[in-house]
Amino acid sequence: MPLVCLTDFQAHAREHLSKSTWDFIEGGADDCCTRDDNMAAFKKIRLRPRYLKDVSKVDMRTTIQGAEISAPICIAPTGFHRLAWPDGEMSTARAAQAASICYITSTYASCSLEDIVAAAPRGLRWFQLYVHLNRQINKQMIQKVESLGFKALVITVDVPKVGNRRHDFKNQVDLMKNLLLKDLGSPEMGNVMPYFQMSPIDPSICWEDLSWFQSMTRLPIILKGILTKEDAELAVKHNVQGIIVSNHGGRQLDEVPASIDALTEVVAAVKGKVEVYLDGGIRTGNDVLKALALGAKCVFVGRPILWGLACKGEHGVKEVLDILKNEFHTSMTLAGCRSVAEINQDLIQFSRL
Repeated sequence: MPLVCLTDFQAHAREHLSKSTWDFIEGGADDCCTRDDNMAAFKKIRLRPRYLKDVSKVDMRTTIQGAEISAPICIAPTGFHRLAWPDGEMSTARAAQAASICYITSTYASCSLEDIVAAAPRGLRWFQLYVHLNRQINKQMIQKVESLGFKALVITVDVPKVGNRRHDFKNQVDLMKNLLLKDLGSPEMGNVMPYFQMSPIDPSICWEDLSWFQSMTRLPIILKGILTKEDAELAVKHNVQGIIVSNHGGRQLDEVPASIDALTEVVAAVKGKVEVYLDGGIRTGNDVLKALALGAKCVFVGRPILWGLACKGEHGVKEVLDILKNEFHTSMTLAGCRSVAEINQDLIQFSRL
């Protein structure tokens, strides 16, 4: 039986993965309220289609940080892809390149950055950074990804401490020790990088530290994990180039707003000065349309990519992306939008249900 939607891939992936791996991928923090709200919140939004418009040609292309992508649907940073498929992030990178979209590679990739780049040399890639306590290691990391052709630095801000993920405690999952990591194992760095992989994230990082990162690189800096207008305004004040509205897939602080519910507040706060993206809860083409209508420049998809990877490797990731792109094309067509520039808040009606 063909897999025709993302929930089909979800069910199929569950059959292929061990319980501990499945729980690690699917689990949220505490009672998983935010994880579940991320999806439920989209269903409270209704669409207001416009008809009798020439939609014989519909163009999904857009740009992020000046680079063109085939559709505003990209891959969010998630770690340990080898848990889902032997080739791990290399397969993910190939699928992203084939789809002509952006792949944000995680600090906790389970393949070396060199191998990921070699697997998809023409792919658009950004790098997600968890800030290490040792500034020198952060500097080495930034220099490495810049030299390898990554086009943006995505700093995750919502993990001063790992969230209370009960499933991982129950399963005694310790991925940092049990999974062989190779993301920064360059010979000249000796044993420094394995320490990076095992170390806690710096909980002391604050707004004033951003200038140090900006001094280290010419890459645009994107902050991932912003949920409020106050932090969005501070991001603009500190001259970052983008914001990913995200609650870490509901894996950090539980009972915060769903990403789509926080989006409008953040978009209004930045006043068009920086690009705003969204991750969390994207499962259909309609979800993509709703996020763009509320001001997101593009969306990033996390768990569904791992479902595709677990089912069919590179081809599974490509199928997941194709399903989303085809659904989004249909949603645009049926809503009367001929280009992403025509997607705006007039399409949106909030349900009273």
